[in-house]
Amino acid sequence: MTAPILTLLRKDLTLFVKNKAGLTLTFLVPFVMIWVFGQVFGLNRKDEGPSGIGIGVVNASAHPAAAAWVDALKQEKGLRLITSMDAGENQTRPLREEDLRSKIENSEFNFALVIPEDFVSEDRLGLRIKIYSNPRNEIEAQMVNGILQKALFSNIPKMLGSVLTEKSRTFLGTERQAAFNTQMAELITRNYGGDPAEIKRRLESGDFLGQSEPKSTSDGNKDGGTEGAEGENIFSRILKIDTEQVVGKDVVAPAATRIVGGFAMQFLLFALSAGATALLQERDQGLYHRLLAGPVSRYHILVSRFLHGIIVGVVQLVVLFLSAQLLFGVNVTGHLPLLIVVSLFAAAACAAFGMLIASVARTIEAANGMATLLILTMSAIGGAWFPLYLMPEFIQKAARFTLVFWSMQGFDYVLWNQVGLVKLVPTLLVLAAITAVVMSVALWQFSRNRLFD
Repeated sequence: MTAPILTLLRKDLTLFVKNKAGLTLTFLVPFVMIWVFGQVFGLNRKDEGPSGIGIGVVNASAHPAAAAWVDALKQEKGLRLITSMDAGENQTRPLREEDLRSKIENSEFNFALVIPEDFVSEDRLGLRIKIYSNPRNEIEAQMVNGILQKALFSNIPKMLGSVLTEKSRTFLGTERQAAFNTQMAELITRNYGGDPAEIKRRLESGDFLGQSEPKSTSDGNKDGGTEGAEGENIFSRILKIDTEQVVGKDVVAPAATRIVGGFAMQFLLFALSAGATALLQERDQGLYHRLLAGPVSRYHILVSRFLHGIIVGVVQLVVLFLSAQLLFGVNVTGHLPLLIVVSLFAAAACAAFGMLIASVARTIEAANGMATLLILTMSAIGGAWFPLYLMPEFIQKAARFTLVFWSMQGFDYVLWNQVGLVKLVPTLLVLAAITAVVMSVALWQFSRNRLFD
């Protein structure tokens, strides 16, 4: 009874092993996906946090506390501070506040911090900063806010103490303040104990909570302790933060608008890749022999397949976006003409991608496996699944070579940034270049293989 089962099992295993493309992709696809997910979640990376979220920083304050805060932000590995810009002729100049809006609109960075000239003012007690943002990615926005607050609240007690010390010095004069600090240190020592010299040093530096020398807890870890947490609560009430959302403030359904482009691209790639493998199916069915017997050339067959992919792709994208409006309230009809333009270029790039797969794959199984691997990889590193800043820097750079990245940027420009056609042109040109290069390689491959023989 078991003999037939063993025979069939051996037959299946033999066929599986002989299918080298299928065998390779069976193990290669999960290996690549595991590696990508490992990079996202920081496995085996020295730094498990986000890598290099760009944030523009303008420090217009001459107060030492502002410089100290900027230095603290530079130590945050999750941030990449941008403090200067190209001024032409191989020169750079410091960023100014008036530069920030345009750079955020152009996606050079999504967040900017301004430490104004009156960061510390003699007219009020407290600190003031301003934050410009483009919360295109909600996770990224929360991460940046968390890092800024962490760096700020860790330094506020000392910064504010420094401000109070300076105001006291201005009011009393240097000599009278020194005498005051000496008397205060002696009074504190007499009533609460401690080293009078150390207490005086802290009074003079404004380090009232001892933030420069964190206490050691019972478990050996160093932190600000309960006093630091209470200090954060107190000082968060006297910190004035002006915020301005530069891009996306008029988006109707921000949560759905953020993700619809990535999903649309992934479905489009799968659909067009399946369509391209139809070339191989038609070859196996002997259809080309009959077509080439008539007034049809190989060029006609390939171009018609490419145009078919573009038309199907545009229709599919438009239907997907209209579904997003119907189901989740994404404002699609208000931007439909530009959305169709971006969809046209994205569909052309995807159709060329499908043609390339059909040109290099020898069998339908190999084409499907290759398409699955490339689509999942491009979607993962191109930003369709995860924010790019979660990836290592080299993957962030590699993402710019994927059509998923540029297509999503085009959709974002239309639906989130709500820009006009002129600002879309660079993105469209990149998609057109990708289409031209990929299609050229595909045609070259078609000229070398035996698809039509």
